[in-house]
Amino acid sequence: MASNGCVKCMSRIPYATLIATIMCCVGVAVFCGTMYKGVTLTLHMSETFFYHKYFWLGDLQLLFVILGSFMGALGLFLLLVGFLATGSTREKVYKGWKSRLGGRISCIILMVVTYFLNLAWLVILACLIVMTIVFTLFYVSCNKRIKTCIHLEMFDFLYSNTTKVEHMKLCEVGQIKQFCRDYVEPAEVMYVLATVACILVVISLVNYLMCLTANYAHIKNCKKLVEVQYMCELQNLREADY
Repeated sequence: MASNGCVKCMSRIPYATLIATIMCCVGVAVFCGTMYKGVTLTLHMSETFFYHKYFWLGDLQLLFVILGSFMGALGLFLLLVGFLATGSTREKVYKGWKSRLGGRISCIILMVVTYFLNLAWLVILACLIVMTIVFTLFYVSCNKRIKTCIHLEMFDFLYSNTTKVEHMKLCEVGQIKQFCRDYVEPAEVMYVLATVACILVVISLVNYLMCLTANYAHIKNCKKLVEVQYMCELQNLREADY
């Protein structure tokens, strides 16, 4: 009896949605943490060496907090939908045609939201790849100094139009150490980790789309499945009587 109860409980767990939720939460947590630190380093570096103050980067940090909260809430809600559409729980929740209609509509809405979120995260991923490449080039410049100077002429687009060419290089030991060790190296690590986390979130959203499609089909065919199970049980009872 205990084993049968355990099997029933296990059959009510939406494993695919659960895995997607874990991937999403881990990816979003790592993304928000690393991007918050990475943006802070980028902001300080741009003010110190490129003579620019990007005030919108401060607002971007607040956006990461909001994004993390939203994605976490969405992941938990999708997990709840997965539980409701799995196993015997589905048979109890979606008995009537109204509940089945509501379940199908909710799945459609969540699929649309998840689809557009996936597109948004792909755009974020593309931006992160660009940032990672830029900081990788910074790192290469740190390791390939010409006469003990770091030449940043190739990044002239980061400077203001009034900046002279001779100011686009770092020759002082203190400046080089601050630029490379304090800003470039840790920021590059942050952006690489954020890129990996973003890929994890994209994979989890694709997994969510597949799970929602399956849940939609399960809810739609719930009545037929219940009728088939009832007929099988009735057939078994008849065979037992004979």
